[in-house]
Order: sequence, then structure tokens, then C-alpha cells
Amino acid sequence: MMPSFESLLVAVQGIATDVAAVHAADVDARARFPHEAVDALRAARVLSAPVPRELGGAGCSMMELALLCSTLSQACSATGMVLAMHYIQIGCLARHGMGSVFFRNYLQAISDRQLLIGSVTSEVGTFGETRWSICAVETEGGRFTLRKNATTVSYGEYADALLVTARRAPDAPNSDQVLVLFKADDYTFAPTTNWDTLGMRGTCSPGGELIGSAGVEQILPGDFAESSAMTMVPYSHILWASLWWGIAADAINRAARFVREQARKQPGTLPPAAHQLAEVVAELQSMRNGWSSAAVEFDQMVAHGDGEQELLSMGWALKMNNLKISASEAAPQLVHLALQIIGVMAYKNDSPFSVGRHYRDALSASLMISNERLTAKNASMLLVLKDA
Repeated sequence: MMPSFESLLVAVQGIATDVAAVHAADVDARARFPHEAVDALRAARVLSAPVPRELGGAGCSMMELALLCSTLSQACSATGMVLAMHYIQIGCLARHGMGSVFFRNYLQAISDRQLLIGSVTSEVGTFGETRWSICAVETEGGRFTLRKNATTVSYGEYADALLVTARRAPDAPNSDQVLVLFKADDYTFAPTTNWDTLGMRGTCSPGGELIGSAGVEQILPGDFAESSAMTMVPYSHILWASLWWGIAADAINRAARFVREQARKQPGTLPPAAHQLAEVVAELQSMRNGWSSAAVEFDQMVAHGDGEQELLSMGWALKMNNLKISASEAAPQLVHLALQIIGVMAYKNDSPFSVGRHYRDALSASLMISNERLTAKNASMLLVLKDA
């Protein structure tokens, strides 16, 4: 029986509380993959949430996916990031591969087996620019080969398959890219870096050399330029914003509990930090409004066939870039405000009010597609865009 969004949300709420939160500190301390939470997500059929219902998934909308990610990230941001990255890959397959027999069958397999799909869009020498590749697909007969020196491979050791960007052919321009799917048996991966990071330690995404070979049917139809603009960028920026909000929300919930404890100790007296709490909750609400309104707008455009062309517009690109920049800057600021409200108890790692992990995880936000790079792109677009 195909799950509904409502049943998935209830399942994720339970997993967040009973599994992800329980293991979050250990996942962070040991920089290990959150096996327990991901296994629980598999068992609850959460991994196939974006897969169309006709292929066994829940067919969830962007808003529904964002709610699942934000709920989970309040318990463990590394687990939330793994789920968000996985959903981004499934979104690309579901929105651009439905005309392919292979990809329809593979989406059905994702639903049946609850497969986890990783991402390889970064590459040594491109300096973080995902719309530019050095490596190229080399086709011979009905197969292709690819060698990529990646700076990060998202939870690659634990993924059942990888979605990889590359140039269409050895003589293609760097910006003429395709997405290819490698199943676990199609590639080898040799890590060249460790994953000993400040935050998001449980995502386990070291860089290394990826060498793969597969049938040409595993090249996603169309241009990556289109699938990036229409799907990968909005899925990334909206789902990431929702999980960054989740990190901030949990930190502020800890601040709220701290202030309530202060109030109980002195009945009838408003704690000094209560006013600060009121202000930061308002800022948290504003952050939520940003990603939720973008999710609703995306869903409305997808629901209207001609609306999808708007996803290719410069105006929409600006909106997505601005969402990413604002959310990634707001999250660590909100966690910092929670730290100021709680004080030293938030600074101590062994305190129930600690926000150290939240702080470190939120700092990754501005680095995931550099804010500086996005601002430069916005500046270029604003030179030619009318009525910005």
C-alpha cells in the first residue's frame, strides 16, 4: 500500500524523536553515518516520498518534502541533510526521467527497495561551480565510461547509487553537461580526503576518484542546464532552507525551555531573556515564511504545465539564490541568539541546553554553494533583468 504524506509525516516525527535525536550526539562526535535513522526511514518508506504514486512512491509535493526535512533536522541535522540530498536526486529522476523506460523502472526500484541515492556534482578544478564540468562521458557502442575527481561525494560509501554530473562528450564545452546514474556495481570510488569537519559530520562525504561504466540508458535524458534550473536548484535551495530552519528551530526551542524554567523558579516575574526570546521567535517565523512560500510557489508552477517555463526564468533564479543566501545566513544567527539567551548552559557540550552541534552544523550553510558565488551571479543578472 502506498503511504500518504500524512502517514509519512507521523512516521518522521516518531523517527526524529525516538531514533535520530537519540543518536545525534554520537553521530556528530564520531563523524559516523546515521545508520539507525536512515534504516528507520527505509522501514517507514520515507525514502520514496518524491517518487510518483504510479511508481510506488508517495508523490509528495515540494512543500510536503520540506516539512519532512525540517521535522527530521530538528532532531539530527546530518540525517536531515542526507534525506534532503537524496530527495534532490530523486526529484531530478522523477521530473526528467519519466520518458525513459530505464528511469521509470529505476524509480519503481527505489520505491520497492527504498534505495538511497547520493550526489556527485563537485569536482576538483571547478572551484565549486556545479554548472561546469571537467570530466566527460566517453561513449562506445551502448556503454559509457566516466572518471571524475570529486571534491565531495555525498554519503557515497552508504549510497545505493550516485547521480553524477559530467560533460556530454570529451569535445563538449564545460557547460554542456549531463546527469548520469551509477548503481553500486557500476563504479569504484577511492577516497582521497577524510571527512573530519567542523559540522555536518554525519553526512560522511569525502572527496575522491570515481571511475564508472554503465549502459547509455543510464544517462538522464536532456541537458543538465535545464534539469538544474527546473529541479536541482529549487529542490536544493528550498529543502536546504527548510532543514537549516529546523536546526535553528531546535536551538530556539531549547532557549524557550530554558526561559520557562527560569519563569517557574520565580513565579509572577518575567525572566530577563523573555523579551529576547519573543524577538528571536519572530525572526524564526520569518525564516520559515521564506522557504514555505517558495515551496508553495514551486508547487503551483508545477501544477500548471506552462508555469514550468517560469522555472527557467531569470527572476526565479534570483528568487532561489536569494532564498539560499538569506536562509543560510539566518540559521547560524538564530542559533547564536539562542546561545545568548541561554548563556553558559548552551555553551557546555554536556548540557541539555547545548547548541554547540547546532552552531557548527548551521555554519556549513553558507558554504554549500558559496554565498559569494551566488551574490556574484545575482549581480550579473540584475544588470540585464528589468523590474527586479
